[in-house]
Amino acid sequence: MLEYENQMFLDILHEDGLLVAARGLRMETVIMNLMKVYCDPGNLVLVLGASQREEEFFVTELEKQGVTPLPRVITSETTNTDREKVYLEGGVLMVSARILVVDLLRGRVPVAHVTGFVVLRAHKILESCQEAFALRLYRQDNKTGFIKAFSSSPEAFTVGFAKVDRIMKSLFVKNLFLWPRFHATVNSSLEKRKAMVVELHIPLTPLMSAIQTAVLDIVHFCVKEIKRLNPSLETDTISVENALSKTFHKLLQLQLDPVWHQLSGNTKQLLSDLKILRSVITTLTQSDSVRLQALLLTLRSSDYAKRCSGWIMLDSAETLFVSAKRRLYNSKQEICPEVSPKWETLSEVLKEIHKDSEGSSTVLVLVESVSTCKQLKQYLTKGGPTMLQDLYNRLLSKKTSSSEPFQVDNLDDDEDEGNVFTLSQKAADDNNTTYTECTQLDSATEPVVMIQQTKVDGDPLSLPTTLRTMKPKYIVMYDVDVTAIRQIEVYQSAESEHQIHVYFLIYGGSAEEQAYLTTLRREKEAFDFLIKEKSTMVVVADQEGKSDNCAELSREVGKSAAPQLNTRKGGNTESKANPRVIVDMREFRSELPSLLHRRGIDIDPVTLQIGDYILSPEMCVERKSISDLIGSLNSGRLYQQALAMCRHYVKPILLIEFDQNKPFALQGRYYLSSDLQNSDITAKLQLLTIHFPRLRLVWSPSPYATAQLFHELKEGKDEPVASVAAAVGLEGTTLEDDVHIEKYNTAIHDFVSKLPGVNTKNLTMLMNRGQSLDHLMTLSQEELSEMLSNSQNAELLYKALHKSVQAVTEPKSYRGRGRGRGFRKRKN
Repeated sequence: MLEYENQMFLDILHEDGLLVAARGLRMETVIMNLMKVYCDPGNLVLVLGASQREEEFFVTELEKQGVTPLPRVITSETTNTDREKVYLEGGVLMVSARILVVDLLRGRVPVAHVTGFVVLRAHKILESCQEAFALRLYRQDNKTGFIKAFSSSPEAFTVGFAKVDRIMKSLFVKNLFLWPRFHATVNSSLEKRKAMVVELHIPLTPLMSAIQTAVLDIVHFCVKEIKRLNPSLETDTISVENALSKTFHKLLQLQLDPVWHQLSGNTKQLLSDLKILRSVITTLTQSDSVRLQALLLTLRSSDYAKRCSGWIMLDSAETLFVSAKRRLYNSKQEICPEVSPKWETLSEVLKEIHKDSEGSSTVLVLVESVSTCKQLKQYLTKGGPTMLQDLYNRLLSKKTSSSEPFQVDNLDDDEDEGNVFTLSQKAADDNNTTYTECTQLDSATEPVVMIQQTKVDGDPLSLPTTLRTMKPKYIVMYDVDVTAIRQIEVYQSAESEHQIHVYFLIYGGSAEEQAYLTTLRREKEAFDFLIKEKSTMVVVADQEGKSDNCAELSREVGKSAAPQLNTRKGGNTESKANPRVIVDMREFRSELPSLLHRRGIDIDPVTLQIGDYILSPEMCVERKSISDLIGSLNSGRLYQQALAMCRHYVKPILLIEFDQNKPFALQGRYYLSSDLQNSDITAKLQLLTIHFPRLRLVWSPSPYATAQLFHELKEGKDEPVASVAAAVGLEGTTLEDDVHIEKYNTAIHDFVSKLPGVNTKNLTMLMNRGQSLDHLMTLSQEELSEMLSNSQNAELLYKALHKSVQAVTEPKSYRGRGRGRGFRKRKN
């Protein structure tokens, strides 16, 4: 390991803490060596937050080093009995937080014997909630084990109030280790053996520059419209600069997912347009003139013009379309596609490498996407003009005169499905260079070009593996990626046998360059922020949870929910068991189960068919956030859920939970977009309560308030049974007589219940066995007696249906509205 890697490893080995490192600094090596230390049956170390590819990487690398026993992965396919056995066998286990929380609550994990926890992606611990819950369950019963957390996303710690403080409290750690790229130890380690870097800033062509300017103007228009339509929405993330970055839509999704159903159609379309415009600017710099024109033709269709947000009517849009067309046709309207400047630069670089290496070399070309992989393969084997002509014939020539709309999905319809291409140079001179695809990589006899994504199939660890396997001397960074650049730096310093020549290709003064600089600036600002936070941070003495005074471990928030002493029987110290709530497995995505546990309420995780929380044998709760409520009302799913709860529980409850950061009110603009009507949700809720009169609505301003409400609702109630709750809603289960009114036609149910001889005990039997009112009239007294299981009630009902009664006054003529109508299950 390098000097800084050794120091990172020693810091986290000797002290529990949170380690935040810059992307690409090979933090996986530190984690792997930490796992190597504890790969022993005498230990039990649990690893949280690892992706499937990381799990495979750790197991494979440790196997190469001869480590035994190897880390094991626990998945949902592992049975309960097998999981318990695996925990008892010890070693390093990689498991999802959701599975671990359930196993901890069910007592399958020998908590007292756990050596420690390793938490990856620690910046997500507040959002996912499950990791924090698992660590709290662990710390309550284990005061000696370690907790070591890692993250390579410093920007995530800067969003929200005191986020790094809250994350460290949830992790039960006191130490914060920061390792930015500008750290003195990192800098000195990587400076000793540096790669030779050649930066090539390629100028945009005049037409490319005009297209870029037009797109930026349109992006600016969309951003202004979003802010105008959503004055209450936090729109700091939505800016022209951010809209060009690769992570823009991840940031947007993180911010808007909880309130998506509260946005108007116009706002959603504007956000969709921003995504499309980013694809236009990406296609401009990473693809070719033919594909760009094909993409723009899909946007100029009448279908898109009808649904777009209006930017297509701007002057900038006309400039965009005209400039893109001029890149494809000359003044005589003849097909003459403009060749990408990067292609020509790449050819020159490859020729230069061929001369410098004296004919035998391996060149690794790193790109961002699969489509760029295919594009460069076609360019290097066919040449620019031929490739573009073939592409034009396939994508545009047959559809130019057709009225059929263009489809974006058809733009990358190459036959090749791979994302790594290996090309062999067969002929080379000063005028022409051609390549052919080869199956074996052999740079000893001929120059070889390998084109690969920086993250193959999204795997950030794929590039280090390729570097170790291929050992390239020449690398061409065709697309810019900060993580890839640092991975090359680390490989050069730690493993490379020779100096690597890196050619860095980027369009000067372009959106591509701006996005790269923005990424670097954000990371530096994030580390500056964390360094200042660390210097002023107040750390509580018992924050690690190793004493009984840790506030994070307290379960006395709801004091009456804790075990009580019976003082009525002469000082009898018999304690009362903690109250219990049965929670559906899917609810462990939220923080409410964790908050209930903190109040002293025991949690029983069960897969429920009906409801989210069972508070008592007769009380069922369906929890909805505001966005979930709007979506469920619009789709009709809430109606079905309410129907099921009313059929199977005496006290069905619909809990509507607000965001604690939003106003606790439905009046006014609870929809975020000002151009969206806000009366729909109220009207649909009214219809729901009218249709299900026994359904109770409970309003909560936050998950914390919900936990308190549940605690108060449980006071004095019987405890639910997990096996019974899990069986409710399954086929073949029996139903209570007076609970399932909504199973039948309400009007007929009410009519039959008022007939002589019909009471609450036999009403359900009559409704189940009868077919209709007409059918009831045809039954004899003996048949009614068998149906009602009571001869007296049968006699009363039979006489009521068949005995003639003479009215005192002249009766009015009524038409029997109920005759012939079935009273089986009602159609809703």
